Amino acid sequence: MSTNPRPIDDLGLWAQNFLQPSVLVEGLLLAACVALAWGLSWLVRRAVARDEGQKSVLFGDRLLDGALFPLLLLALGYLARTLAVYLGPVVLFKVAIPVLMSLAVIRVGVKVLQVAMGAAPWVRVLERSISWVAWLSVVLWVSGLLPVLLAEMDDLKWKIGGSTISLRTLIEGALTAGAVLIVALWISSAIEARLLRSAVGSQLSLRKAISNATRALLMFVGFMMAMTAVGIDLTALSVLGGAIGVGIGFGLQKLAANYVSGFVILAERSMRIGDNVRVDNFEGRITDITARYTLIRSPAGRESIVPNEILITNRVENLSLADPRVWLSTVVSVAYDTDVDLVRQLLIEAAAAQPRVLKDPGPSAALSAFGADGLEFTVGFWIADPENGQLNIRSEINLAILRSLREHRIEIPYPQRVVHMIPPSH
Repeated sequence: MSTNPRPIDDLGLWAQNFLQPSVLVEGLLLAACVALAWGLSWLVRRAVARDEGQKSVLFGDRLLDGALFPLLLLALGYLARTLAVYLGPVVLFKVAIPVLMSLAVIRVGVKVLQVAMGAAPWVRVLERSISWVAWLSVVLWVSGLLPVLLAEMDDLKWKIGGSTISLRTLIEGALTAGAVLIVALWISSAIEARLLRSAVGSQLSLRKAISNATRALLMFVGFMMAMTAVGIDLTALSVLGGAIGVGIGFGLQKLAANYVSGFVILAERSMRIGDNVRVDNFEGRITDITARYTLIRSPAGRESIVPNEILITNRVENLSLADPRVWLSTVVSVAYDTDVDLVRQLLIEAAAAQPRVLKDPGPSAALSAFGADGLEFTVGFWIADPENGQLNIRSEINLAILRSLREHRIEIPYPQRVVHMIPPSH
């Protein structure tokens, strides 16, 4: 049975249809569908035990905020409408089904864009566009104007090359293309979330590479299907592909090199998310590796966007490739008449008392130089979490050393200078 309503010529007849006893039964069926959809959504959410900190298309931030509830409600609404046909003329479901379909389209489109694209400014514009198109379609469908409008758009035709395209075909193709791309984004986002869940170190980088390749493949397939839905002959893209190839070979070779380098870095795992690296005297921790660039964040909070080609062609120091531990040191001067063995013991104890300093290998203290003003000791120690900062741990050790030396009345010498006085000549 078709759900497209016929044009409403008599508002009195429309109101009279809603006064029929079967409308009450349809209302009860619709209320039962809402309750059942809510219950099923609650059970599914509880069964999968979704992490509250993770974005989800199906569940959203709250139970009724995701796409699962309107999708279940739409499916149950179709089943209830089929049952209502045997009980009498269908009136309420002719309005309810288009509304539920519009709600499902809006919720799925909005949630997929939020998960896949994040908080980009243009995402809000796309969300509003989807809402306007969906609700406008509902109004035209319920009022009976949609078939008339489609027939009028079908009469507006123009010829492009050897093909004849109507306004209706163009709009339907554009909507189909948008739906295909949203589904492709949904699938790629679900695969990415699955791959990156509980991944650390080298696994995170490898899974990031697989995720990027999967998203690119799905978007390419979705783009091809969208072009077919619009009615564009894909054989015509061969000439465009050749032109793009020439452009990459000449003007876009740097951009192409960065993309290729990104996949090489992720595949070889020579640099991984979480590694501490030094590039062009900039030292920091890798926080993200994209297809085009790598993001490095220094302990001071500065971020450097490094094109992937530089990481492949230039010398890069990876401070945590084979071992995440980092060796740090600080220098202390004491007076020449100080007990050297006691100083070494105090320095080692001050460094070992810090929780972030590793016990194996433990800290060490060595007499490193005979300074102009006193004996210079170098205190060396290892840490396993350089991403938590290096200056702060060095400061804590220096403060502990200062307290220990003062407690044992060990002198930290001031700079000394010898002044020779030449006696005046008579």
